[in-house]
Amino acid sequence: MTKRADKPITLADVARRAGTSTAVVSYVINNGPRPVAAATRERVLAAAAELRYRPNRIARALRSRTTGVVGLVLPDASNPYFGALARHIEQALEKRDRLTLVGNAGYSADRQRHLTERFLAAQVDGLVIVAADGGGDVAAQAQAAGVPAVYVHHGHPGGHAQVVAADNQAAVHEAIGHLRRHGHRSLAFLTGPSDEGPVGVRRAAWAAAVTGDPDAVLLRCDYSRGAADALTRHLVAEGAMPRALITATDEHAIGVLSGAWACGLPVPDRLALISLDGTPESAHTAPALSVTEQPLRAMAEQAVELLFGDISAALAAHAPLVVRRSCGCAA
Repeated sequence: MTKRADKPITLADVARRAGTSTAVVSYVINNGPRPVAAATRERVLAAAAELRYRPNRIARALRSRTTGVVGLVLPDASNPYFGALARHIEQALEKRDRLTLVGNAGYSADRQRHLTERFLAAQVDGLVIVAADGGGDVAAQAQAAGVPAVYVHHGHPGGHAQVVAADNQAAVHEAIGHLRRHGHRSLAFLTGPSDEGPVGVRRAAWAAAVTGDPDAVLLRCDYSRGAADALTRHLVAEGAMPRALITATDEHAIGVLSGAWACGLPVPDRLALISLDGTPESAHTAPALSVTEQPLRAMAEQAVELLFGDISAALAAHAPLVVRRSCGCAA
């Protein structure tokens, strides 16, 4: 017989049902600090399930001075790239029995600082941050509060936390080399309004590789499919659409595909295209996008390892070229 819904189930209730002590129930629920015999453990878990017992995180936090919660600050979870990255971070934290609390900064530095303060006030055990362009070093806020923090994908230059990112320079060089093997000599590059963070590294790598080519064009628009679609239509109308294009993000690339289709510009026959993100949906565009695939799972796991002190330094992860149809390959 279960307790009434208005009266919380306690460790003592589980202990009585399992025929053991509250200490033993605590060891089972909290995975320690002392071992429990397998048969007893199963009996405790069965009793907890039958009574629908839920551990009280607040009480646990008061005892252990940890909440079991990690804050994740994203620019925008509706962007498939950040959504996929968040999923991998959440999975990496779940392996450590940590709950992920997600906040969206909306690409706003002020909102990012506000979220960081809110998470710190909630006594999170750590912060994983994808920095907003133009934002300050919010990891310094965490450091001042004695909370560990790590940047992933995009950090603050010279900041108070390490940055886990892919080897974006190598990814750009691989994309350029592949398009040149297709016979393209002049390669355009589409990026965002500014050159901060990983996209700035990608643009700089492209610029260094095409030095001396007067036909290499740098294009810019907002980080949205709509903006890239509109830019593509304008370039086609002006007769200025490049023959080969590398985009800094998948959002750009998908917008380019949309604009090219609307204008009757065939991809890859008239426009060869490679994107530098490699989100899961890039495989399902028409044609499928060739990408340098950001190692999101590896980045997430490395960020969590840094956060909990399992490793001491971040290492750039390889972003492999995934060949599909948009670059001109038959794949």
